Amino acid sequence: MFELNSKMNDERIEEIGENHIATSAKNPLRADAFDISDEEKIEKIQESVKDILQTLGMDLEDDSLQGTPKRVAKAFINEMFMGLNPANKPKASTFNNNYNYGEMLVEKNIVLYSTCEHHLLPIIGRAHVAYISNGKVIGLSKMNRIVEYFSKRPQVQERLTMQVVQAMQEALGTQDVACVIDARHLCVNSRGIKDIESSTVTSEFGGKFKEKETRKEFLQYLQMDTQF
Repeated sequence: MFELNSKMNDERIEEIGENHIATSAKNPLRADAFDISDEEKIEKIQESVKDILQTLGMDLEDDSLQGTPKRVAKAFINEMFMGLNPANKPKASTFNNNYNYGEMLVEKNIVLYSTCEHHLLPIIGRAHVAYISNGKVIGLSKMNRIVEYFSKRPQVQERLTMQVVQAMQEALGTQDVACVIDARHLCVNSRGIKDIESSTVTSEFGGKFKEKETRKEFLQYLQMDTQF
């Protein structure tokens, strides 16, 4: 019975991994995720990376590889997955809309680097975020930082798109927020099917953006040639 359950679980894991199924709208974190410090995590990850490289047969005495376990561990904690730690969440400063701008504001082509949580391979693309003010506005760079924060996690693109919208809605106190992400997944481009041309597009529309005309206006802005 144990072997049967184990086999079924392995098949389920493989199915999820190949089809990029998101199991939750929140990143799956354990309750004790932050019981140890970042420094302790770096030390533990360093040893794990060392074990992986040694298992692969790499010579860690070679000058080129000696520092690799530590470099990878620091990159995981301080860069690639820094968005897992709530302490790194950007302060989404908002201001009163004193100039009464009542139209759509769109921040296009926000460069996005994330990591597929199924194979730990890069997701590279662009996010397009828009909102309609109901009395508050947010600094433009804060929109980029929100995208960056939620990107820097083991991610699923659908979840990332939703998280960006939810964070903007919370900061601005309005449902009128939208996000479209167009990205390449290296787990598709460089392994498996190895389709180097395909990209994945996801969207999340809240409030007025669910209305056909508002959504159409937003998508038309994305088609504008704004290269300078």
